[in-house]
Amino acid sequence: MRDASNGSAFVAELRERFALSARVLDGDEEARLTYMGATFEHPPAEPTLTLDIGGGSTELVVGTGREIAFHASLQAGVVRHTERHISSDPPAATELEELAGDVRSLIESAVAEEPGARADAGIAVAGTPTSLASIELGLEPYDPKRVHGHRLSLPTIQHLLSQLASVPLAERAGIAGLHPDRAPNIVAGVVILVETMRAFGLEQIEVSEHDILYGTAISAVSALGCG
Repeated sequence: MRDASNGSAFVAELRERFALSARVLDGDEEARLTYMGATFEHPPAEPTLTLDIGGGSTELVVGTGREIAFHASLQAGVVRHTERHISSDPPAATELEELAGDVRSLIESAVAEEPGARADAGIAVAGTPTSLASIELGLEPYDPKRVHGHRLSLPTIQHLLSQLASVPLAERAGIAGLHPDRAPNIVAGVVILVETMRAFGLEQIEVSEHDILYGTAISAVSALGCG
């Protein structure tokens, strides 16, 4: 909605049709809530990157404890970059290279000359990392308790990228641990994850089920004076 030219009209339509008083989060608040959700249980003692790969954008937030040192919203997402770069089935090597290069340049622009954009650890939320954890664990059905806190190494993620990108969509959708609805866009998401980990020098990343929704719930409870 922040990017949409008719964002305010959409909010007005929600209010008129459904009596919902919606508001659009700005980038600062989205970063705060995402970081809060991912780190609330265990506030990190070292600079930690929270990575949220969405459909149209990717949020990067670096913080220590309860304090945020850096955040950026990249115009890179699983749907946006699948539509922009991938037309072959399975994806061609050149398409994957162009996708990776695009993401790499977006990250480089976002972190350039930003002293807070360094991290010693990482937490990844949302569908891409949780799907990878589920695939590695062979979960059928999906088990959020086993996914939450699972650690993925960069070599493992790169191996899973090769596996996912080497087969056509119909076969990818049948991979154990991957929800079929995520199959069309998972390759772009994994490329974004790989390029982000490389940019921040992370050899592994922790997967979390607690994202911006969790952070929003904590914030709402705190505002009511309940915690």
